[in-house]
Amino acid sequence: MTISVPSLNRVPAAERGLTIADFLVPVRIGERIGPAVRHAALIVTGALLVALAARFEIRLPDNPVPITGQTFGVLLVGGALGFRRGGLALALYLLMGAFLPVYAGGTSGLSRIVGFEEGRLVLGATGGYLLGFVVAAAVVGRLAELGWDRRLLGAVAAMAVGNVVIYLFGVPGLMAATGMALGEAIAKGLLPFLFGDALKLALAGVAFPAAWWVVGRLPEER
Repeated sequence: MTISVPSLNRVPAAERGLTIADFLVPVRIGERIGPAVRHAALIVTGALLVALAARFEIRLPDNPVPITGQTFGVLLVGGALGFRRGGLALALYLLMGAFLPVYAGGTSGLSRIVGFEEGRLVLGATGGYLLGFVVAAAVVGRLAELGWDRRLLGAVAAMAVGNVVIYLFGVPGLMAATGMALGEAIAKGLLPFLFGDALKLALAGVAFPAAWWVVGRLPEER
């Protein structure tokens, strides 16, 4: 018996790998600056957008993990830039945060991710989430390259997958950094954010198909 596995591809082969960011730079400008400069500019812009989103922060009582706009920024940047550029944009964001106040609440420092305590390497309380941002952006970016972001349900599903990836890194990281048990880590590092995450997924899920609709209405710019 043969088991048929549905393909993840949602677009024709000729369009596979394209993301909405490939249409953000007008063709005439893109031809002048060259692909390498265009990709670099998009990566830097993506890192700066996440840094801007991180300025929104709500501190929760007795909780080392704040509510921020970072997750929304990560999902948008990953979906817009694709696998490589999305992952690189978030890697650049992490690197920027080692020296510049671009993390949540305008903080900085490599110790937000890792540090040394009593001679041993330890993970910061939000370090798992920050590392998860890089992987989530790449995963969402890959799904966008396969066309998931061109329809409402696919876009929401891609963003949900990215959100899950962040928590798969964040919650165990919180446990490792603080010594919390799994139940407490879920209660503090996941449950308080579910409502906001649902709103972010809805916004991102609508934004991408709408952007593709606009691109489709302007075929001469493609």
